[in-house]
Amino acid sequence: MRITMIGTGYVGLVSGVCFSDFGHDVICVDKDPGKIETLNRGEVPIYEPGLDTLMARNVAAGRLSFTTDLAAAVDGAEAVFIAVGTPTRRGDGHADLRFVMAAAEDVARALTGYAVIVTKSTVPVGTNRQVAEVVAKANPDAEFDVASNPEFLREGAAIDDFMRPDRVVVGVENDRAAEVMAEIYRPLFLRDFPIVTTDLESAEMIKYAANAFLATKITFINEIAALCEKVGADVKEVSKGIGLDGRIGNKFLHAGPGYGGSCFPKDTQALARIGQDFAAPQSIVETVIQVNDAVKRRMIEKLRDLCDDSFNGKTVAVLGVTFKPNTDDMRDAPSLTIVPALVGGGAQVRVVDPQGRREGEALLPGVTWMDDPYDAAREADLLVILTEWNEFRALDLTRLRQSMRTARLADLRNIYSARDAEAAGFEAYVPIGRPALTGRSLE
Repeated sequence: MRITMIGTGYVGLVSGVCFSDFGHDVICVDKDPGKIETLNRGEVPIYEPGLDTLMARNVAAGRLSFTTDLAAAVDGAEAVFIAVGTPTRRGDGHADLRFVMAAAEDVARALTGYAVIVTKSTVPVGTNRQVAEVVAKANPDAEFDVASNPEFLREGAAIDDFMRPDRVVVGVENDRAAEVMAEIYRPLFLRDFPIVTTDLESAEMIKYAANAFLATKITFINEIAALCEKVGADVKEVSKGIGLDGRIGNKFLHAGPGYGGSCFPKDTQALARIGQDFAAPQSIVETVIQVNDAVKRRMIEKLRDLCDDSFNGKTVAVLGVTFKPNTDDMRDAPSLTIVPALVGGGAQVRVVDPQGRREGEALLPGVTWMDDPYDAAREADLLVILTEWNEFRALDLTRLRQSMRTARLADLRNIYSARDAEAAGFEAYVPIGRPALTGRSLE
């Protein structure tokens, strides 16, 4: 099939590349000439493991191309996917649909025959019907259907998620659109991956409900971690014990400094606002948002305690600033709350992140970027593990301790343990929801 992908951001680019690997002819469109030039040079503007190799293979096979010419890309397409950003609208928490509607209008004017216009962007309930209205108004003669096809890609594992999904969700209104979508996803159907075909509104709601539930699991275990610290329990053992219950499951039960990224923050806010608009308040989701913000602030207080109640004049080494490992995405990362608090408090902050510098230089002013954890820790008063990159999972703690001015470690991802820190000679080690090592200087 001939597929057009509008938008070459994270979702659009990964989806377009993977569709081409299914054997479809895919044209990816973006208004940014610089981004298209980058892609046509064979360079990937985002960091996603394996995406560069997959993209190169399908470009070489002639199934994948990139352009700024939307009209030419839409001409003859059987399916046109809209995968543009839907950021939180400033002031009210709603998803900003300007880019979606602008894309729909552009597509309408470019249609030359029947096509299914598929919303891949995360959008509130009712958006696909609005897209249909925009298209019909812009081109009354257009022959088209709309479909909702939300994405469920984890950054850092997006290709595997696309090729081996838990499920594919498709919202349609008639058999004709359903047949087009079935043909697009035929390679997955043949391998028995679940294809959930439903109505437009249910497909839109599935995306928000899924992300809100996962954000709730993360926030729940972070609250339990705070309680574990008070009562002397170990949140890792608690997570394991409850995660073995098949009704709960062990995923998203890892205590940390709060969720971030491109999806959970904006999608929970959008769902909360949808509930308010329809007089069906989403009280749990609203509380999740509040608690997640409080978790980030609690991390700052942990660090302040380790710095004898003041960041002023301290040197702090921070390992990891992206919202999770295996991505360069900084959107709503906990580091954007925690690191500015360190800098604002008078600390000299050194940052090490395998992929975060490209975005982080603009987002985290006043820090010093370094490539090596051991260099960053030299003469530091505090070492903070903020993102659990593999590079940070097997550090020589003794070597780190020996180079530090004050051997204190804040492990906000629970990579190590108090026993590890004590064996390495650290005077203080503070994890989340687990036994800590507290030296005399902190008593």
